[in-house]
Order: sequence, then structure tokens, then C-alpha cells
Amino acid sequence: MSEASAVRFGHDSEAEFARLLDFYGIRWEHEPRSFPLAWDAEGRVIESFSPDFYLPDLDLYIELTTLKQSLVTRKNRKLRRIRELYPSIRVKIFYGRDYRNLLAKYDMQASAAR
Repeated sequence: MSEASAVRFGHDSEAEFARLLDFYGIRWEHEPRSFPLAWDAEGRVIESFSPDFYLPDLDLYIELTTLKQSLVTRKNRKLRRIRELYPSIRVKIFYGRDYRNLLAKYDMQASAAR
């Protein structure tokens, strides 16, 4: 299991989510894999998606996202593409509301939305 204090996160929400996973003893990895989504004519990857977390015991990838609609739309498009190209990969997006509800359930305070 990774320890939240030992990982450099891109946003406070990732660190908070990792602390919650640590508290409940849920093994996780931070951005362990990138999934190619598009290639150029020479076969070089030109677009990929790296979910924020992988929970190996659940074989589940987690992506935390923001309420900013332009980013949500782009991530939803990438998620559809992942499901198309990698149907056996399980990915769950936690939208801002889902994330805040999860933290509230466990009496944690959310940082600014990502």
C-alpha cells in the first residue's frame, strides 16, 4: 500500500482521497498506468489517459474530477474511449459532488474542487 505522505499529488483532493484510502487500509497506487487513446499516422501515441488511482484489490481505476464543465466533458470523452478500446478495464469517475459527499460521509473536509 502506498502512503499518502510519500506521494507527490497534482491536487489536494488526490492527497485527501489517498488519506481516506490509507485510513481504511485500502491498497492503492497513484497514476500507475497511462492508457493510449489516439495515435498519429506513424503509430505514435498522441493522446492518453492516466487515472488518478488504481485499487489493486478491487481491480478498479479511480479518476477524481472537477465541476469545471470543460474538464468534465473532456474526461467523460476519454472515459468513453477507454471503455471502447479497453473493455476489461474498470474505471470510475468521482465528480466533484461524489467526492464531497464521500468526504462528508467520513467527516473529512474537501479542498477546493479539482
